[in-house]
Amino acid sequence: MIHRLEGQGWLTVPATRAVMAALAAAGGPDCARFVGGCVRNALIGAPIDDIDIATTLTPDAVVEALKAAGLRSVPTGIDHGTVTAISERQPFEITTLRRDVSTDGRRATVAFTTDWTEDAGRRDFRLNALYADADGVILDPTGQGFDDAMAGRIVFVGEPEGRIREDYLRILRFYRFYAWYGCGAPDAAAVAACAALAEGVAHLSAERVSKELLKLLAAPDPRPAVRLMAEASVLERVLGGGFDLALFETMTEISEDPALRLSALLPADPVRAGEAARALRLSNAQRERLAEAAGGGARLTLTDAQARALLYRDGRQAFEDRVMRAWAAGGDAMGAQRLLTLAQDWTRPSLPVGGRELARLGLKPGPETGRVLKAFEEGWVADDFPDHGHDERLRALLPPR
Repeated sequence: MIHRLEGQGWLTVPATRAVMAALAAAGGPDCARFVGGCVRNALIGAPIDDIDIATTLTPDAVVEALKAAGLRSVPTGIDHGTVTAISERQPFEITTLRRDVSTDGRRATVAFTTDWTEDAGRRDFRLNALYADADGVILDPTGQGFDDAMAGRIVFVGEPEGRIREDYLRILRFYRFYAWYGCGAPDAAAVAACAALAEGVAHLSAERVSKELLKLLAAPDPRPAVRLMAEASVLERVLGGGFDLALFETMTEISEDPALRLSALLPADPVRAGEAARALRLSNAQRERLAEAAGGGARLTLTDAQARALLYRDGRQAFEDRVMRAWAAGGDAMGAQRLLTLAQDWTRPSLPVGGRELARLGLKPGPETGRVLKAFEEGWVADDFPDHGHDERLRALLPPR
């Protein structure tokens, strides 16, 4: 049966047509096809982020074809067969069909091919080994990719352990794709292979692991996939143990933020949470956020004045994250929502006095300036940021003359 992509505007817009026409002019109408995520997502009605193209043309021939058509090319991964075309400011990643010559669990040495079935045979899952020509007609070399996509089955191409040994990141990709596209029970052979080869995750760079993990946690409901990871000891290898699945499951219900969901999997200890984030090679901003979120759950019974004082000292992000952790840990939902609304509506005021005001009151610049300002700030915050009486407060703090 012939399957075709229908109602896909991205197939017919001028930018896409220009790239496909340029390749066809160099290698014929069957030399290039859309591949992977754009085909899969078009079939199941999911958003399409990137448009990837596979071609029988070599990278040099792709560059020449684009040049002849007046399109710009960028050699983003030319050693592995990838050239990015720029058409009407939109990128299209074009990769020559490949076969693996050797693999070591992290990277592969490839050779170019003109065989679509051979190219499909080196891909991870059958629903990702789908191709579509310029008119949307689908090529399914494995014979089962279309059915998998429509049924929500995440099944490895060929023998699962063999696919995983080629690149251990495919363990995490299995859980991520199951979180985003899986329906029903997971493929038993895939689950067994991921568990059997879980130690292979240690061979991966932390950057690859954290990128895959955060994509997984951004899924609408990552809980079934994370449970599978825990059962297979994969989650322990990624996070180092000590995770709280119950807290994570509740956090998933109340927040779509992947960073907050990750926070719920980390210990309620700023040092240990920071160490876990550092091991994942997250950005400095991400590490700081995760460590601060673990700095103790906010009391959901705080008065408004107490909440404003914490917001002033800790910042909105840390305050909101701690409130969310307290809520996920079983705290009162109405109390949490009250504090979150307060945080969104409140604007942090600036300290209303400085060295100029102290000089006007007769205090010469020096060490006393800092002491007085710090003391003023503490009292001002404790009194809920009054907007008057500043001179009187300062005079009461000045050293005797």
